[in-house]
Amino acid sequence: MNAPPSPVRNARAGDLRALSLVLSRAFRDDPVHRWILPGEFAWSIASDAFFAMVMRDMMRHESVFTTEECEGAAFWIPPYPQPASLRERLAMAPRWYAALGRRAGEIGEQLTRIERAHPPEPHWYLAVLGTDPRHQGRGVGSALLAPILARCDADRVCAYLESSKRSNVPFYERHGFRVLGELAIRGGPVIWRMLRETRA
Repeated sequence: MNAPPSPVRNARAGDLRALSLVLSRAFRDDPVHRWILPGEFAWSIASDAFFAMVMRDMMRHESVFTTEECEGAAFWIPPYPQPASLRERLAMAPRWYAALGRRAGEIGEQLTRIERAHPPEPHWYLAVLGTDPRHQGRGVGSALLAPILARCDADRVCAYLESSKRSNVPFYERHGFRVLGELAIRGGPVIWRMLRETRA
């Protein structure tokens, strides 16, 4: 029997390198991330830099979770996020272009389009959830969802995500999410928009 995951905690700056590598492995066959970084060479060079860049940005929300052994990570954006400062935006711009190259503008445009499809009501947004393939099947993903889903229920706030794989939809349905519809990325894959209403 597989051992349960180690305890969940907030990620720290010192976890950046380990978690970027974990997510690079976890999303190696993910359709959206393969659209963002196509080709094996591009993926090998840029994927951990991309996830490190996203994690740096997300940590300002204080809602990046991992386990004690860094078996996976969940990046959440709160209902009323603290906007990035001008200094933070300027610092992120060169990292964005370095990670994505000439396609940065195209990818940014499509990600903005996805963001516009978010539900209008306040919600916690699950931006990233990934488990190291070596630890999948041990409940790591469920454990990483638990802190914010419990907070959603306590605060009567819904949660929202996009699943980039149809095969992951049942996992999220077990945690109370339902499919709102599909959205096709221009020149890329289809994603499934999912909402979780609050539970008493």
